Amino acid sequence: MTEMNTTESSEKKSLNFIEQIVEKDLKEGKNGGRIQTRFPPEPNGYLHIGHAKAICMDFGIAKKYGGVCNLRFDDTNPTKEDVEYVESIKEDIQWLGFQWGNEYYASDYFQQLWDFAIRLIKEGKAYVDEQTSEEIAAQKGTPTQPGTESPYRNRPVEESLELFQKMNAGEIEEGKMVLRAKIDMASPNMHFRDPIIYRVVKTPHHRTGDTWKAYPMYDFAHGQSDYFEGVTHSLCTLEFVPHRPLYDLFVDWVKEGKDLDDNRPHQYEFNKLNLSYILLSKRNLLILVKEGLVNGWDDPRMPTLCGFRRRGYSPESIHKFVDKIGYTTYDALNDFALLESAVREDLNARSTRVSAVLNPVKLILTNYPEGQVEEMEAINNPEDPNSPTHTIEFSRELWIEREDFMENAPKKYFRMTPGQEVRLKNAYIVKCTGCKKDENGNVTEVYAEYDPHTKSGMPEANRKVKGTLHWVSCNHCLKAEVRLYDRLWKVENPRDAMAAIREEKNCSALEAMKEMINPDSLKVLDECYVEKYLAGAKPLDYLQFQRIGYFTVDKDSTAGHLIFNRTVSLKDTWSKISQK
Repeated sequence: MTEMNTTESSEKKSLNFIEQIVEKDLKEGKNGGRIQTRFPPEPNGYLHIGHAKAICMDFGIAKKYGGVCNLRFDDTNPTKEDVEYVESIKEDIQWLGFQWGNEYYASDYFQQLWDFAIRLIKEGKAYVDEQTSEEIAAQKGTPTQPGTESPYRNRPVEESLELFQKMNAGEIEEGKMVLRAKIDMASPNMHFRDPIIYRVVKTPHHRTGDTWKAYPMYDFAHGQSDYFEGVTHSLCTLEFVPHRPLYDLFVDWVKEGKDLDDNRPHQYEFNKLNLSYILLSKRNLLILVKEGLVNGWDDPRMPTLCGFRRRGYSPESIHKFVDKIGYTTYDALNDFALLESAVREDLNARSTRVSAVLNPVKLILTNYPEGQVEEMEAINNPEDPNSPTHTIEFSRELWIEREDFMENAPKKYFRMTPGQEVRLKNAYIVKCTGCKKDENGNVTEVYAEYDPHTKSGMPEANRKVKGTLHWVSCNHCLKAEVRLYDRLWKVENPRDAMAAIREEKNCSALEAMKEMINPDSLKVLDECYVEKYLAGAKPLDYLQFQRIGYFTVDKDSTAGHLIFNRTVSLKDTWSKISQK
């Protein structure tokens, strides 16, 4: 094999299976050489991290192969949908770095879908059923036993047409009638057993108001919408595999005998994103928000994209994570630590290094001149050879982390303890001489002497010491509130755990959630200090508090009350905890 062929083979192996399908279709000239995808969210909540994987697939395929990805809102259930969700979805997609070709709504096709349904009734392929939902479900049968036909299955066409019109005119109450496709009640595919394709909903729609009272079901609206728009590759998750034959059948029916050849939408399925310590169901997320267990959809503990954004995740880090887990045809549970590692990897390369002290104790350099202030140079990001610098003031009195001092330290304690030298980052080597305590034995001040010949950059600065501490000047810093966010759930698989709790205790989802919530998911520290450089920091700025973790400015932060959110710690501490 030539070197070129080897390279081509390697590139081909690196393609995911969807990309392989697309390249094969392009090579064979299917769909006239077009690539058109769509991202079809229902506007009934905020997008979460699971949607990010679908977004990267739908938009990424179109971008890679010179196609177009449209945004189509699946707004067929007015009881749960809202304009607020529409706007949030668009914001999240753009934050991830994508732009749709066209903006569509399933409601754009309500008239076409209605006309199609009328045609099916006239062709004897659909009928109005007056049974209850329980009766219909009971007649479906089981995967090994055929269903039984509805007593209304063979009602006259004119009668079904008249009742269908009444459904949409508001003359029929919700749940009293549905329109069902007439397919095969003995089919081994349960979705073929006369599926419901229209139901009555009297809630006003956020776009069409009271125009419609009869609304199409997802399975009926989705494939036809793809067909109307010219979608070539309809990409969705694995739970829609059993729906694919129905998708194809409805496309065959709607094309009215036209020979589409290969110029038709095809559905392909990939695995969902499942993460440990994460609950992704919109229904359950809505409970968290409505019951006040979190502070809104963008609470940094939420798995929503706006929550991750507020917490300080970069869109690039989410792309890295999606690339790491890949796309397959089987579901698996991914470790949340893998997402955090992708975030650390990305933020390490882009975040600005700053000094912040979260649990302060005062350090006094007893031999440093009173009133003297020096400006020390700090590199914004040592990972970037072209990184700019900023200055941080150094003075006689400094704040250091309380945990960086120990009066009676063990042998391998390399931070500040009497008689031991440490370096103050970007400044001097100092030797601890003692401390002061209050009447309860709490350390209130730490004392040390600095070596004036060891300033960073001086020849003697190369003297080896085993510890380096961060600090801020007491008179040249800003007070701040710091919010330490952690995982919302204390169980690895909250979905299964919630189901088990509800079954065992016969309780509500809310009550089960309260049992699973991590009580330490948020700690608020209000006596923190940060360097003055952060006075100009803005929400979504990526910061590394040196030796502590990655942080960003919260949206509620003001000039008079700085608030920082922890994005992720510098190292994975959960793995160690789970191994104990």
